[in-house]
Amino acid sequence: MTDPLFILFIGVLIVVGGIIGLKLHPFLALILGALVVAFLTPAAAVEQYALSKGTAPAAAQALANKGIGERIATEFGNTCAKIGILIAMAAIIGKSLLESGAAERIIRFMLGLFGVDKAPAAFLVSSFFLGIPIFFDTVIFLMMPLVKAMTVRLGKNYLLLVMCIMAGAAMANSLVPPAPGPLFLIGEMHIPIGLMMIAGVIVGLFTITTGYLFAVWVNRKMPIEIRDSLDAPLKDIRAIAARADRELPPLGLSLLPVLIPLGFICADTALNAISKTGELWADSAFLTGLVAVVKFFGDKNLALITGGIAALLVLASQKKTSKEGMSAHVQGALLSGGGIILITAAGGAFGGMLQQTGISTRIADLTAGYQMALIPLAFLIAAVVRTAQGSATVALITASGILSGLAMNANLGFHPVYLGLAIGCGSKIVPWMNDSGFWIICKLSNLTEKEALKTISPLLVVMGITGLVVILIGAKLFPLV
Repeated sequence: MTDPLFILFIGVLIVVGGIIGLKLHPFLALILGALVVAFLTPAAAVEQYALSKGTAPAAAQALANKGIGERIATEFGNTCAKIGILIAMAAIIGKSLLESGAAERIIRFMLGLFGVDKAPAAFLVSSFFLGIPIFFDTVIFLMMPLVKAMTVRLGKNYLLLVMCIMAGAAMANSLVPPAPGPLFLIGEMHIPIGLMMIAGVIVGLFTITTGYLFAVWVNRKMPIEIRDSLDAPLKDIRAIAARADRELPPLGLSLLPVLIPLGFICADTALNAISKTGELWADSAFLTGLVAVVKFFGDKNLALITGGIAALLVLASQKKTSKEGMSAHVQGALLSGGGIILITAAGGAFGGMLQQTGISTRIADLTAGYQMALIPLAFLIAAVVRTAQGSATVALITASGILSGLAMNANLGFHPVYLGLAIGCGSKIVPWMNDSGFWIICKLSNLTEKEALKTISPLLVVMGITGLVVILIGAKLFPLV
């Protein structure tokens, strides 16, 4: 009854059963799972977990003596501290890009760069990079009308375009911060955000390339024509396609909300990689000041706040709305992000309770001498949870909660970023009717459920497995330790 694997099984059963069987909101299911796991975990296991993390004996005993509710609330709060501001600001950036027309300007630039004949590749790349600062469903809502408009122009390749935007947005959502899942994951597994961003983009480009080739094959095998719908009549699509460029913000201005946070975070990561002591710039007052500015804004919270301010300024310059109008846009964004913060924090509480069972030590014992097997294990755990309950974010949270204790293992043999990437790729498998993203793509594209199961579901399976192969090769050739 006290074996960590048994407690894990009960916890996952409650979360998955609650979401699927009882139709509970993920927040409630995760909190209930955390409560049961905490109840089943003996105080001795909690104390041993704290000691393994380097906690002083007195503090470890104090943690073991805390009430269940207090332990859950502490982990809930710790997660909010890690990702709360980031998700809120990412929501504001996404909403502002959408409302100001900046996102559409970026997409049109990509189309011009690739050419109309290469529209699928342009949509693939655009949706991937837009999916970094913007939530998955927002990317789909943004891109789908443009997919239909492009199909009207081309007269073909509707399914290919739909699969391209799904491929790009889905992979960015699980591999590259500041998407909610990767943000939680890097906090749990102590992975530098800059490294996760760079590695996530590299792995993501491999996976979406394979996804593109698969989409081309499926489009040839079972082409699907664009269908008229009440929410997106073809006459309205033609009006969108005819919108003048002068009605959109300039490209440079449109890119600022994305480039500012990414630039500061990547610059801070590069500085940390070059020197940890500051010897290279110690003799120059200018360089010292510049480094101080980069490090100040390179903090992930401040970087996203700066990007959010830039996004609101772009929105204000285009909309020229009243203060009340701007407030309404921000409120709408925060309502969207708030639900994700609650679910993610509840997942943090659930993962924290699982960690206190000693599950990471148990898994480490089972895989002793087979460290490379941890990468497919991380992939498998995330895939099983995703398939069972439908949410890639919950799969990321659950798998990282289980495996986070292994990330600091000195004998791991490779950087824990590879475990994080494996979890991200595993969380793509397998989307079906229990996945909200599955229904979003079905309803917006007017694909039937059967068509989506034949196209979208295998697309993400192919990309997830491709990512696993790339990660295994990378961990072997470039362990980064």
